[in-house]
Amino acid sequence: MNIRSRCTQLWFTPLLLSLVIISGPLRAQSAMDEPAKAPKKVHLHYLAADKPDTITLLAPPPLPQSSEQAADLATVRAVSQAAPSNDVATAFSEKKFSAYTFAPEIGSFFQSSALPKTMAFLDRVQTDAESVTDNSKDFFKRPRPYTFDPTLASGKLEKSFSYPSGHSTESMVLALVLAELFPEKQDAIIGKARQIGWHRVEIARHYPTDIYAGRVLAQAIVREMKKNHHFKADIKAARKEIDFALHPPKLEMEPAAH
Repeated sequence: MNIRSRCTQLWFTPLLLSLVIISGPLRAQSAMDEPAKAPKKVHLHYLAADKPDTITLLAPPPLPQSSEQAADLATVRAVSQAAPSNDVATAFSEKKFSAYTFAPEIGSFFQSSALPKTMAFLDRVQTDAESVTDNSKDFFKRPRPYTFDPTLASGKLEKSFSYPSGHSTESMVLALVLAELFPEKQDAIIGKARQIGWHRVEIARHYPTDIYAGRVLAQAIVREMKKNHHFKADIKAARKEIDFALHPPKLEMEPAAH
């Protein structure tokens, strides 16, 4: 490379980087300027269509050009840069998760073959939580961290909005319900859900405030679910199935023939 080419490269590279950094907030603002989407209509199993009211429950996320947003983004940068490789690998493996993800905290018997009713119940719980979270995202329309700072982008990127975190909300909803079913394992179960949420910050998919909002929303979702008579019946059936799996009836031996 000659001196002239080298000088051109030294001049052009910072310019290109500055354009990338500037364009990030512009794309983010453009996304937030879009009109709010109408709530998705899906069949809810244990929730009323307007419960919980996430718009009044959750505070709006930080404004794009605010110092609060800058601090939130700085935390994402610091956390993602310091994240252990094992956490990063686990975070990417949790792209799709379900109640089965909590099996290590609960026990090897926690599987669909032994607990078909329980697993179907938990799947319905997660589906309801996902619906509430998706509608909340579409209302608040917060762009993901890598939209503001493209240097944070890695792997396959999500196209949905950031606030509140779906992983944080859904995993905590599952954890709170699982803690009702396995109260003796509550600390481990809740701890697992907190990890699932925080892993999303470690791979720069979410801000810390997205994660915290998800935990608040999860508690509200479960409170509403507990009011539903179908939920009450299904969790009762799940408890019965779990008790049978853990304490199967003993077969009586027939007396030996003489």
